[in-house]
Amino acid sequence: MSVESSFELVKRRGIVVFVYSLRQVRNLRRYGVVHYVSKSMKYVVLYVNESEVDTVCQKIERLHFVRELSLSHRPEIEMNFSDKIGTKQAYPTMDDGFEIEEKNTQIRLAEHV
Repeated sequence: MSVESSFELVKRRGIVVFVYSLRQVRNLRRYGVVHYVSKSMKYVVLYVNESEVDTVCQKIERLHFVRELSLSHRPEIEMNFSDKIGTKQAYPTMDDGFEIEEKNTQIRLAEHV
């Protein structure tokens, strides 16, 4: 019996929800997948489908126990580093306007002085 299951990756985005009290953390499960709960700092990391981010954020912000909401910026960051590896673009340097002059110096050991 062969059953073909098609597995599709769904783009998701992380939302950090700062709350006043952790009693209502169960209520956040209906909006997405609760990934992490910090008891000391009182925040919840929630993963939501990318297509539903705007509507879910509006709904979560209206909840009375939510203090602040922060979206993850990871989908906005370019993660292709293959063209920068080994080039000067990978290691940006600050140009302070001074020229470096290399001099021919010899290192002498204390025995030969």
